[in-house]
Amino acid sequence: MFTHLVLFKLQDPTAENAAELCAKLHSLVGRVPQIRQLEVGADVLRSPRSFDVGLIVRLDSQADLDLYQNHPYHQEILAYVRTVISEAKAVDF
Repeated sequence: MFTHLVLFKLQDPTAENAAELCAKLHSLVGRVPQIRQLEVGADVLRSPRSFDVGLIVRLDSQADLDLYQNHPYHQEILAYVRTVISEAKAVDF
C-alpha cells in the first residue's frame, strides 16, 4: 500500500470553504481508478499551526500515484485547488 498525504491552507479559511474543498477532493473517488481509499476532512482545532484541510489517499503503488496525479479528473480538481489555497504540504510513503 502507498500513501499520499496532503495538507492545505485555504486563502479564506471559512467552514464553508473547507467543506467545499473537502467535497471536491472526495469527488475523486470513483473517477480515478487507482484510488483504493480516500479520507478528507476539515481541521477542527483551528490552532495557529493547523492546516485547514487534510487529504489521505491510499493506492497500490508509487506507480499508481503517478497515474493518479496525471489523471485528467485529478488535474481538473487540482486546477480548482490552486485557486483556493495559499499553501500545501505533502508526504508520500
